[in-house]
Amino acid sequence: MPVATSSSDSAMHQALDTLSDSTSSTTANDLDLIFLKGIMESPVAHEQFEEPKLEAVRENNVELVQDILKELSPLAHRSQAADELVRILKEPHFKSLLETHDSVASKNYETPPPSPCSFMDAALNNQPVPPDAVRMVGIRKVSGEHLGVTFRVESGELVIARILHGGMIDQQGLLHVGDIIKEVNGKEVGNDPKVLQEMLKEASGSVVLKILPSYQEPHTARQAFVKCHFDYDPSHDNLIPCKEAGLSFSSGDILQIFNQEDLNWWQACHIEGGSAGLIPSQLLEEKRKAFVKRDLELATTGPLCAGMGGKKKKKMMYLTTKNAEFDRHELRIYEEVAKVPPFRRKTLVLIGAQGVGRRSLKNKLLVSDPQRYGTTIPFTSRKPKVDERDGQMYSFMTRSEMECDIKNGRFLEHGEYDGNLYGTKINSIHEVIETGKICILDVNPQALKVLRTSEFLPYVVFIEAPDFEVLKAMNRSAIESGVVTKQLTDSELKRTVDESERIKRAYGHYFDLCIINDGLEAAFRSLRLALDKLSMEQQWVPVSWVF
Repeated sequence: MPVATSSSDSAMHQALDTLSDSTSSTTANDLDLIFLKGIMESPVAHEQFEEPKLEAVRENNVELVQDILKELSPLAHRSQAADELVRILKEPHFKSLLETHDSVASKNYETPPPSPCSFMDAALNNQPVPPDAVRMVGIRKVSGEHLGVTFRVESGELVIARILHGGMIDQQGLLHVGDIIKEVNGKEVGNDPKVLQEMLKEASGSVVLKILPSYQEPHTARQAFVKCHFDYDPSHDNLIPCKEAGLSFSSGDILQIFNQEDLNWWQACHIEGGSAGLIPSQLLEEKRKAFVKRDLELATTGPLCAGMGGKKKKKMMYLTTKNAEFDRHELRIYEEVAKVPPFRRKTLVLIGAQGVGRRSLKNKLLVSDPQRYGTTIPFTSRKPKVDERDGQMYSFMTRSEMECDIKNGRFLEHGEYDGNLYGTKINSIHEVIETGKICILDVNPQALKVLRTSEFLPYVVFIEAPDFEVLKAMNRSAIESGVVTKQLTDSELKRTVDESERIKRAYGHYFDLCIINDGLEAAFRSLRLALDKLSMEQQWVPVSWVF
């Protein structure tokens, strides 16, 4: 019920006067008028009612549900009702509802007091504010606390350049971008932003600012979530306007962007929480990285398809559809992402250096659950051997047919070995997906630029080589157990480790998961666990997959 005010009291008296003049009315029943007048003259009608404040019963319901699940788990196999309740409480959408409730419940939403202007004369309120009207703004802070505001020099004056989202100044709402700072605690500020920052940082207790307001109309900035593809430490950045206002992050972190109005500096915070800070904009970081020498492109060597052995008789040039010059010009900075409910990916893409165990993991997945996983059959222009059937190990085509399909962009990737063409057709991937299975692909990393779209919805796993000594011991163990017969030389093992590092540097921004294969069984368990989580947990995906 709304709170009664003096304006509502005057309205009540006016209504009573009208009722008193209406005793001779022929349009209203006399008894109705008397009854209505009696109600309005009752003291109860003039009482002031305060709007009840709604409060949450508790703000840690997620923890409560976890405790309930612990108690219910032993009963689930004995009671159908308990089992059903456990399933409901574990539903991702129910978890999201509880998380949202707790997030809202943990905040204090007080009704703001009425504006002082509401008690002023309406005629005075409508008068324009003079452009040189000085305001005094008081804040309270402790020494060393950052206010979440930066400044710039404009016509010899210190002007508020930006207000960091969630900072002290932003929460108070008393200062705005464009306001001119004249004095701090009665002292003139001069025209050096660094001096003013230091003055405000060291101030403690009550701080009074004398300002010339800008009276700019604030507008809601577009917010977005991004995945970072580089490490950033503001303490090492000489371009940032205020190092204390900077936000550190690592490659792979998800940030929420609150403000992108500044061409060079965005405002963001980590999705886990914490204060907002400044990060370099996409444009600024592109300019910086344009002057940094890029890593050399990966030299792709080795056989293309499984089952091909022996020495290489001809250097194979690996090509990927639509690849062109993309690698050379791609700058990995930020990628806009969106959080979506659990869903099953269409493809599982295994990336790694030659000899790191990709095909072993792929085969173990296919054997472990053939109803869930499938894979493509490679195409080749070579003639089938006597005991080979078309569509088993390979699908056979004439060279002219393959060259025509390659030219028309029907192959995801292709290469030449010993005078014959080999490749993976894009349609063969769709055929596996249409059977309801996740298509496992063991491809060259350049193919990710084609696969990482909403058409294929890939889950990209990088199989990383272990340290040189561990890889050497694994090769020796495999020989002793009879799994392999060839002992790799130190130079071959080192080449695998080096190639693994190069792939990670060049294509790491595409990876959803990295697994160090220092043991096949352990790596397989890690891969299975990650794939199972996809159907239970929310996922961050490129925003282009959603919109």
